[in-house]
Amino acid sequence: MASRLLRNSYTGSLRAASTAASTTVRPAAVSAVHQFSARRQFSASTSKMASSFYDNWEPEGPTVKTEIPGPKAKEAIKELHEVFDTRSLNMLTDYQKSVGNYIADPDGNVLLDVYAQIASIPIGYNNPVLHDAALSSAMVNGIINRPALGNFPPTDWASTLKTGILKVAPKGLDQVFTAMAGSDANETAYKAAFMWRRQKERGGAHVDFTVEEMESAMVNQVPAGSKPLSILSFKTGFHGRLFGSLSTTRSKPIHKLDIPAFDWPQATFPALKYPLEQHAEENAAAEKAALDEVEHLITSYHVPPAAVVVEPIQSEGGDNHASPAFFRGLRAITRKHDVLLIVDEVQTGVGATGKFWAHDHWDLQDPPDMVTFSKKAQTAGYYFGNPELRPNKPYRQFNTWMGDPARALLFKAIIGEIERLGLVEHTAKVGDYLYGKLEALGEKYPGQFANLRGKGQGTFIAFDNPRRDEFLARAKKFGVNIGGSGQSAVRLRPMLIFQEKHADILVDALEKVVKSFK
Repeated sequence: MASRLLRNSYTGSLRAASTAASTTVRPAAVSAVHQFSARRQFSASTSKMASSFYDNWEPEGPTVKTEIPGPKAKEAIKELHEVFDTRSLNMLTDYQKSVGNYIADPDGNVLLDVYAQIASIPIGYNNPVLHDAALSSAMVNGIINRPALGNFPPTDWASTLKTGILKVAPKGLDQVFTAMAGSDANETAYKAAFMWRRQKERGGAHVDFTVEEMESAMVNQVPAGSKPLSILSFKTGFHGRLFGSLSTTRSKPIHKLDIPAFDWPQATFPALKYPLEQHAEENAAAEKAALDEVEHLITSYHVPPAAVVVEPIQSEGGDNHASPAFFRGLRAITRKHDVLLIVDEVQTGVGATGKFWAHDHWDLQDPPDMVTFSKKAQTAGYYFGNPELRPNKPYRQFNTWMGDPARALLFKAIIGEIERLGLVEHTAKVGDYLYGKLEALGEKYPGQFANLRGKGQGTFIAFDNPRRDEFLARAKKFGVNIGGSGQSAVRLRPMLIFQEKHADILVDALEKVVKSFK
């Protein structure tokens, strides 16, 4: 009955959403979500302003009823641990009761979520328009008839890509290789870089492999007279946990211990000092030194780099920023030495920085060679523009799934809502508001909101706290789910539907956390 009600209420709402000028979803669609989860109950002590995006959708504020985890969660975690490692568990979640910017647990605790599944929820839990997309015949077809895309792509796969993933392709990049996750996206981008480099050395795509090349490949060697290749990455960067991507990850030892790694170079990522305007000369010198090191490694490292991979903001290694001038310099160096530039937008992409892609802030005259994506896109892959980045033969860049049409359709629906509601511009505005509030907190509580960073970068904001881990734990007691990065950073990763009223709730909770230490 509930499923049929949802289907009837949602029919056509996604189609209507794509053309509607209004900034709210029809009450009938939202009502269906509430009927789907009739047990959802919230109490709140904050303002009663309704969401301006979806009427009567989410609670008025957080509710904390028990310690977290509470008794029900503890019992469920105990059962889960018998079959699944729960040692990294942050919060056992009741997803049917989670809605909008709020995450719920089995004990009735409802928290404002500014961690958002490690920056992966774009437009809210149980978004009504995404419910509609999930119930569509196209989605059902993609789920139950999942194709091996390289061999048996659907008849509408080109249309799905052009009206979804490629609709928001970074400037200058008009092709995509779809993948399963961020690590996979980077891993396959690295493979593309290596094949491109060897193809150039060989004389072009028309030149076939030699017998020696094929025989040496089967014993994991390079042909006589050739050198192995590498990917240059940055210290404190994070690019995933597969073998190739893990060799470029430099954020924490726990990610890398006991895993064989490639002998690949790492350059220093500039450690900027804050406030930026007070350290302009010092920061410029740090960025120049980092660029000089990159150029030195490209020209002299004993395993020559085929590509440089970089995050616009080092999102796991401590929310480390660099200026647009630094990245323009990096692009110039890679072009000068015929090395590819891969921009890892897995965490920064899809609007969180106030631009759809964070590298749009750099004002590059020459686009990156590849841009990897995942997380908020709910799918993954890498964009590229140079046709030479397609391997010269089939099956060289290949696996069974090569992505997932169901997830591509979900991203298409997400893009539709981002455009309909102007969520990129909205996030830029709310980010400015939130940054100002946090700046004031930093002045009021010296040392508690240190090195505040992310000004002009949407809601992609972070600060350092001397008791970071305890800070994060206490935040839950005051109704906020928040994450950390690096050694001492508190990172904010709100959804694109995060509003000024949510910022007020967050700032109030953060101040309570600081006061609780006294």
